[in-house]
Formats: sequence, structure tokens, C-alpha cells
Amino acid sequence: MAAVQGGLVDADEDKDIKTEASNDSWGNNNANDGRLLSPSPGSSASAGSNKSAAGASEEQQTLLAVLQFLRKNKLTESVEILRREAGLPEDSLEPKGAESSGAGSGGASGGVDLEGGDASSLLSRVTASSTAGAQAPTKGPIQSAAWLTDKLSHHSASCPTAKLTHSAGEDQPDVNVVLSAYSQQGDPALYEVYYSGLKRFIESVLDCHRAELSQVFYPLFVHMYLELVYNNHESEAKAFFEKFSGDQECYYEDDLRVLSSLTKKEHMRGNETLLDFRTSKFVLRISRDSYQLLKRHLQERQNNQIWNIIQEHLYIDIFDGMPRSKSQIDAMSGSLAGEAKREANKAKVYYGLLKEPEIELPLDDEDEEAENEEGKPKKKKPKKDSLGSKSKKQDPNAPSQNRIPLPELKDSDKLDKIMYMKEATKRIRLGPDNLPSICFYSFLNAYQGLTAVDFTDDSSLIAGGFADSTVRVWSVTPKKLRKVKSAADLNLIDKESDDVLERIMDEKTASESKILCGHSGPVYGISFSPDRNYLLSSSEDGTVRLWSLQTFTCLVGYKGHNYPVWDTQFSPHGYYFVSGGHDRVARLWATDHYQPLRMFSGHLADVTCTRFHPNSNYVATGSSDRTIRLWDVLNGNCVRIFTGHKGPIHALAFSPNGKFLASGATDGRVLLWDIGHGLMVGELKGHTDTIYSLRFSRDGEILASGSMDNTVRLWDATKAFDDLETDDFTAATGHIHLQDNSQELLLGTYMTKSTPVIHLHFTRRNLLLAAGAYNP
Repeated sequence: MAAVQGGLVDADEDKDIKTEASNDSWGNNNANDGRLLSPSPGSSASAGSNKSAAGASEEQQTLLAVLQFLRKNKLTESVEILRREAGLPEDSLEPKGAESSGAGSGGASGGVDLEGGDASSLLSRVTASSTAGAQAPTKGPIQSAAWLTDKLSHHSASCPTAKLTHSAGEDQPDVNVVLSAYSQQGDPALYEVYYSGLKRFIESVLDCHRAELSQVFYPLFVHMYLELVYNNHESEAKAFFEKFSGDQECYYEDDLRVLSSLTKKEHMRGNETLLDFRTSKFVLRISRDSYQLLKRHLQERQNNQIWNIIQEHLYIDIFDGMPRSKSQIDAMSGSLAGEAKREANKAKVYYGLLKEPEIELPLDDEDEEAENEEGKPKKKKPKKDSLGSKSKKQDPNAPSQNRIPLPELKDSDKLDKIMYMKEATKRIRLGPDNLPSICFYSFLNAYQGLTAVDFTDDSSLIAGGFADSTVRVWSVTPKKLRKVKSAADLNLIDKESDDVLERIMDEKTASESKILCGHSGPVYGISFSPDRNYLLSSSEDGTVRLWSLQTFTCLVGYKGHNYPVWDTQFSPHGYYFVSGGHDRVARLWATDHYQPLRMFSGHLADVTCTRFHPNSNYVATGSSDRTIRLWDVLNGNCVRIFTGHKGPIHALAFSPNGKFLASGATDGRVLLWDIGHGLMVGELKGHTDTIYSLRFSRDGEILASGSMDNTVRLWDATKAFDDLETDDFTAATGHIHLQDNSQELLLGTYMTKSTPVIHLHFTRRNLLLAAGAYNP
């Protein structure tokens, strides 16, 4: 792989702690980086020459001097870590053997060879501050030793802890340790000079390289500003910010606004945005040619200040091939931590659908339902086809049936499946020439208090979550909502009668709506279970509640989040559900467990929306960090990271076949993603405000989007996905060629008078239901 490795990919959790700590502490750590940090890039070709051997010996002695320095300061743990990483024997620090040990190690092991690996990377780090050559020979090792002491103490004492606690969303890492990286002793007056020089250089290169190299402006600007603030150069920091903040891309405007408030060292402590920048490397994807240009420029100018920031805080993902265009880069940019690493999207994802259970249709019922005699044999064939049992057995992309334990079908579930299949035979085939009818449910007199809406799968019930902490459930059919009778009354019922399910319901309690009270804060997310027996609600009070729709009472309160829970959703197969909130962690639950089964940590900001894959094996989460992550329910690993949105993400929807994902955000764009290849494959532009709801039609032909701009828009999903060209090169390099064909794909725009659209739902017959609160 051509990338410069700058830390562990999310999926690489099987590496031992030693390797993880090494990579996190030393930054970009592989063979490419070994060449990159050496004074002469071509030295790897002549590794066997006398000159190379002499250079290696000098580096080895410098390393030993550093180890002696650490030992004198009683940093024995750091000494051991560095000695093991460099592959030195235990007696190498004895005075009598220091010289011979240095020579022997360099000659015998090849660890000092610049093509080598860990040892070469460590040695080249030691001399990184004196890449100019033999200037100030005494000063170099001492500076390096001090730098290493700082880094090793940070490395051994805090790095793994910081990573784990931060990702778990609990206590933040030690702020002093996190900020220590900014204690650089650079001349504050030179920061503007360095940045201006780099800016002039990038503006002077060829157009094909300029777009790629311009990506470094934003992360460099942030870290240089933070260094100035941390070292109490307040006036210089203010001047630096005012001079260069206007040059940054518009989609970082909100981040810069937060950054501008950090004007003193005291402001930096405990600031979430700062900790995000510091503890996660900003990812840039750059072609090899562009990267070599940047490297050469910084080495010729001896610009160590900028080079150190690139090494310490940036992850440069290098690819071979033509540089990307400005439009290609802009399509993928905008998240809090840059683009996704290509390695993060290489894991195998089983996006195929599970094989449907075999359910025999009762012929008598079918006769009664049918309008004519011809319908009987014709209906049964499509029902078998819709199961698709043969094709799904052969689908290599489908997970095994028992990959995760799923609940067994009850008799009531089987009856519901039969009803679903009967409805499917009457489903309207949608397309560009056959758009769905839209039924809009307006909530009146909600006074902007409506915060969430959901429909049952059979479209018989609608529920709303409100800012007054209540959940309200309505029946949208003539059948009223009724509670189950009391225990005493149930004992009087003949349990063998055919209509026992009707008899257990108390007619005295029949009403068109029910109010569920229990939360102590606004309700932000609600979700019906597939069998319509339960309702989930998540709230600002940090809890998720499970309500019975038989008794209209709260059965369980799930407490795991410490902050508001923005969204929750049931699995398509029931039993499991997912929640996400302000603590940046999504949690997987089972209805019969008080504690979460999985914690999905990795987002750098609030988890704002959650969605289960149709096969229940994966969960997608959208976040305020402007990324979407796909998580494997089986092991909790992050298997996909999608970047490209320029604002917090508030809507997600999987296509019915499980191959694609649609996302909507505050930037008013709908982005389409190929889950298998891990690529963005489409961009739908047209909305002028935040998109709060996305839904595919039952056959996947049409995508509907609802927005705060008071419109519902219908898009031709079939055409959007049929025009794809995802060859191996595209998948390998991450190049995407998005067609600007939003107008061709837009099938219709439907405006409300003054009602933002916060939920969409396709019925089993492909009628589109929409909901929102009228805003006078």
C-alpha cells in the first residue's frame, strides 16, 4: 500500500499494545516515512555503501546518547520501550559496550538501513530536528533527546489511555498531556513567514498539484494557531488568525468560529474541539507526485516547524496515479478530521439480504381476498419470487443466517408476513412515469414542539415525540387504540375462543390517541417495533424507554448514555435496537438486557442519527463530525467511514436491496454511497435547507427526501445507481467522477404551505406518507 501509515486503522485492533503505542506516538511510521525523513531521499538505493554505513553508525550513537539521557533522568520505562523498538540488546547501554554495540547493531541487523522499518523510523526521528546535516552537531542530539523525552513520557503514560477513553466517550484524556505537543520553542514571528512561504509555493505549482496541496492549509493553520496560543503568544496568534482565516474553505466556517474563541492558554483546557484536533490525525489523500513536491520544498527551506506539524498531526494517504481535481477533492472533504483512510473502507461487508423464511400461504384466505378467480394462481407465483430463496442462497454478499442470533418468528409474526406478501401483490410499480401519491400528516398547534415522528411498518399507527417530554400515539385507521383488560377481567375470558385476541382488549379504553408520559426532557427519537407491539423513545434525559402498545405503559428505561440521546431505532428483525447521542457513542441494545451489547465509538462529535441495515448485521450512524460510519454488529468494528458532507448529518436510509446508503445533512445535499466498494457514487442537489428524512420506495425505484425547506423531493434512484462505473482503479485510488445530473434525476418537488418535513414513510403498496408540524 502506498499510504504513509500514520496510526492504526480502526479495524486493526488485533495488533498488540506495543505496536499501537508505537504507531500513535511516532506518527507516520513505515518504509515510506523512513525515506521521507532522511536527508537524502535516494539513500535507500545505496544502503550498502560506506557513506550509508557511516551515517547509520552516527545515528546509532545518537540514539545511544538519547537512551543515556533518559536513563539519567530515571525514565526507565521509556528507555525500555525505545530500546526494544530499536532492537538493541539489553547490555547496549553499558559504558564499555556502547561503541561496539552501536557498530555491531548497525552492521548485523540491518535495522539502521533506511528501508528498514521501526528502527530506521526511530533513528530518523532522532535526527529530524537537524536534517540540515552537520550543523550544530552538539545541539542536535540534545534537542532530539529533549523532544524524545517529552514524546516517550507522553507515549508510555498516556497515549493508549487517551485513545481508549476518548473513543469510549467517557472522561476526556489528560488535557496537560494532550496540549504538551504544542510546547514548541519556535520563533512566534516566523509562523506567518512559514505559512506565507508555503502558501506562495503552493500557489505557484502546476494546477494539477495545487488543488491537492491546498488541502494542507486548514490543518496547518489550526495547529500553528494553537501552538501560538499555547505558548502565550496572544498578539501573534490573533494576527495570524486574522491574516489567514479568510483563506480557508467555507465548509470549515463553524470550526473556525469555535477556534477564534480560543485566545488564551486557559481557554484550551477541556475544549472538545481542540481535543478532537489533537487526538485524531487529520487525513489527507494526496498523489505521490504532489507529495514529493511538498516534501522537497520543505526540506530545501529547512522548514521544520511545518514539517513537524505534518508528521505529528496529519495522516497523509499517498496513492499512485494522476492527482485529483478540485471538484473531486471538494466532494470528499469537509469532515472534522479530513477524509477517510482508504484502508478503513477495505473490510468485507455482507450487504446482501437474509433468506426469507418459508411460509406457506393459506389458499382459503387468498380466495376470500381475491377479487376474481384469475388472481389466485397469479398471486402465488410472485409471492414465491419475492422470497427469492434460491437467489439469496447463492448471493456471496449475504451474511449467513446465524451470523448474529435473531429472534425466532412467532405465530403472530408469520401472520404478519402473510399479510405483507398479500399487500406486496397489490404494490404499485413506481418509476419516472408513475410517481407515488403523497399523503401529508400535518401536526397542528404543536408550536414547534414536534421533535420526532414514526409510522408502523403496516402504516396503521403514527407516533410523535414532543418537546414537552411526552410521546403521543395515534391510530390512522378507523380501528381505535385499546388497552388490554385488567388481570381480573382476563381470568373471565374463554382462552380457547377464536376471537380471544379481540376479547382481551378493553373497549372502555378505546380512543384515537394515547399519551405516554415518563421522560423528563424533550423526546428526540422514536421507533416502532416491526411487530407493532412496542415503541422506543429517546430523550434529552439520557434514557431510552421501551413502551408497550398493549398496555400503553413504560416497560423498561435503558440507562447508558450520560447526555441527550438524539436518535434510536429498532432492528428490522426486532429484539435489537440502536441509540446514539451527545456522548459521541452509539450503543447496541437488546430489549431483554439492561446494559448495551455493543458500544460503537469513533465519532468525534454527537451521533445524530442511526439506521439498521436491512439484514440487521450492520448499523449506520451519522454525526455532527460530518461523517457516516458503518458498524458491524457482530464484533463492533467500524467497517466503513464516509466523508463528503459539509454539515451535521440528520438522515440515513438503506436501499431495499442493502447495496446502497443515502444520507442527508444540514448542507442540503443528498449523498449516495456504494457500501460494497466504500465509495460515494452520487450527489443530489436541490434542497435549500437541512434534510431530516430520507426513504426508498419498497421496490427501491424512487428515493424520497424531506427537508426543512418545506418540500418533499422524489429522485430516480434506479437511474442514479444504474449509471455507476466502479472499476478496480476507482475503488483502489478513491477517485470518483460524480455526474452533475441532479436535475435529470429529480422527478418531482412537492411543497407544503409552511410545514417542514421531518419524516417520510412508504406504505406496503408504495403510497408515500409524510409528516411535519405546521409552522405558522
